[in-house]
Amino acid sequence: MKHTTYLLLFLIAIFSYSCASLSLFSPETHNHYTNSNDSSSNSEPVVNKANTINLFNGTDLSGWITYGTEKWYVEDGLLICESGPNAEYGYLGTDDYYKNFVLNLEFMQEANGNSGVFFRSTVDGTAVSGWQVEVAPPGSYTGGIYESYGRGWLVKPSMGKDSSLIMGDWNKLTVKVQDETVTTWLNGTKMISYTDKKIGEANGRIALQIHDGGGIKVKWRNIKLQKLDSSDLDINF
Repeated sequence: MKHTTYLLLFLIAIFSYSCASLSLFSPETHNHYTNSNDSSSNSEPVVNKANTINLFNGTDLSGWITYGTEKWYVEDGLLICESGPNAEYGYLGTDDYYKNFVLNLEFMQEANGNSGVFFRSTVDGTAVSGWQVEVAPPGSYTGGIYESYGRGWLVKPSMGKDSSLIMGDWNKLTVKVQDETVTTWLNGTKMISYTDKKIGEANGRIALQIHDGGGIKVKWRNIKLQKLDSSDLDINF
């Protein structure tokens, strides 16, 4: 009986060790809600105001290109996008390409606020190639990264992480794009950080989006960008 007990204990010890080695009890999971390479802290990057470009001058659409038939106009110093009669996708893209940068802007969603901020993207008509930082109503993954006409959702914030988003009020979005890594913040809360080789190889415009379907109106202001280069590699989050 004593020998049987020892044998039983020995077999249990072997089984427990094997399970721990195979991570059966606490497996590491990876999905599009997380980024396993995210080692950065949660703080927004510190922007050098002396090196900041105002992408929107508060007066007109100078420096921007309109794509599609949806409405883009300036009113009371605000940039406004609104669904047109065709209720299709529309984009407002920068004249220039920007590869590495920190982008800060504020947006206010009225009615359906389904929109987005594209980076390192190109637009042909209303077909866009590149990546979108989602701007959407609460619970719809604002701050996540979506690849248009490609892999779709690359990373989404955890459910409820956009709890600071307020419809009908001003919200702040910060996007840092450097080499292969994109990090976003909504109202000071870090939403995602994602590293991708395909993104790292690309270059293109920054573009604001209005979604199709009609009934959409979004206001934008304080659209400011700081270019990053090799001397900015030590900027911490």
